[in-house]
Amino acid sequence: MSRLDVVDAAYLVAAVLFVLGLKSLARPRTASRGNLLGASAMFVAVMATLLDRAIVDFRVLLFGLVVGAAIGVALALRVRMTAMPQLVALFNGFGGGASVLVALASFVELVDLGQVDSRSSVSAVLTALIGAVTLTGSVVAFAKLQEVGGLRGFPGLATVRAMAAIVAVVAAVMVVARPEDVGWLWALVAAGAVLGVLGTLAIGGADMPVVIALLNSCSGVAASTAGFVLDNPLLIIAGSLVGASGLILTQIMCRSMNRSLVNVVFGSLSAGGAPDADDVYGDRVTATSAEEVAMLLEVAERVVIVPGYGLAVAQAQHAVRDLMRTLGNQGTEVTFGIHPVAGRMPGHMNVLLAEAEIDYEFLLDMDQVNPTFPQTDVTIVIGANDVVNPSARTDPDSPIAGMPILDVDGSRTVVVIKRSLSPGFAGIPNPLFANDGTLLLFGDGKDAVLDIVAALLAG
Repeated sequence: MSRLDVVDAAYLVAAVLFVLGLKSLARPRTASRGNLLGASAMFVAVMATLLDRAIVDFRVLLFGLVVGAAIGVALALRVRMTAMPQLVALFNGFGGGASVLVALASFVELVDLGQVDSRSSVSAVLTALIGAVTLTGSVVAFAKLQEVGGLRGFPGLATVRAMAAIVAVVAAVMVVARPEDVGWLWALVAAGAVLGVLGTLAIGGADMPVVIALLNSCSGVAASTAGFVLDNPLLIIAGSLVGASGLILTQIMCRSMNRSLVNVVFGSLSAGGAPDADDVYGDRVTATSAEEVAMLLEVAERVVIVPGYGLAVAQAQHAVRDLMRTLGNQGTEVTFGIHPVAGRMPGHMNVLLAEAEIDYEFLLDMDQVNPTFPQTDVTIVIGANDVVNPSARTDPDSPIAGMPILDVDGSRTVVVIKRSLSPGFAGIPNPLFANDGTLLLFGDGKDAVLDIVAALLAG
């Protein structure tokens, strides 16, 4: 068997492993196996690339492997779970940037050899545009999630964005018409980079989970189109899998917010027209203590815990696990209500709770948990805001009107753990906090939960 046959066989094995890995990721119980299968597929692909010395010198590949592995290990060990959305955004950007660099290098080589055809030209155009948008858009998403520089839109943004789009279209046409003039390809990359910045700049924080899923899809599409430039079937397959799964996830997230993808990309949640916080809360907010909450929980038969980004910031997942076990020991049924866009990336709350070794069977999605709230004695909301805001259901003028929420206000008692009455990503007050059946426990999420556990054990 020739070296080329071995490489092709390895690519086929890697492609099958990628498909099986993605299938396993569809279920929480098999997700770890899916992750291992995906990593194995990438290992096989890298080894096959190493065997094909016609691609690049061994020393260059080895250098890239060592540097990349060192960075990956360092990030895995140092990045906290609260920063995971930012890391995912960066990974999306790196994928788009790598696709652009690889496709451009290959396209320039084809131009020098005089072997450019319409397929390679169109593929290079798509890779350059989508990859550049993914790279800069992901960097902006990272900066917004990291709350760096207070990035936001500006007057005339739509006009500048339209001009950049026109430049991109002209450059794309010229690349296909005159592929030997590589300057147009660089102009397309520059226009795509500008579009990525402007496209993400004005998107609000409440839409970030959708944006991250969309950028993930774009990184896959860029990799797939780069595969056409390189004539590499494995890259086409792997990129297509990432692109398709990311797009499906994006659509699921949009449905969870009752918004269209167009509205997310070209509009943003705005607090304009929202009621004033003083009018909503007034003197109707009832504060409580850990001891009072413990007394409620001692007689509760069913408790639902709703986690939000505040839980991630406080690193309260292990404290919540202790609370769950303490209540379980006294015979109380405890489940978790998970909203699809809680946190700052898809599945953020699931990952946090899994880190604390909370079994997935206790994590109920919105459709599962909402019918149970009327039979729930106490619902504990930790750091969530917009996903439990009844304005989405009751106020047609609210910026989040129509967004499906967790109907926690149907519980007998709601305990909200927050540092303050500050609004969520949407920037609007939450009338839930002023309801008669709602108690506010102000403080750090982790400390508050630990205080409740201590009070339960003391009682």
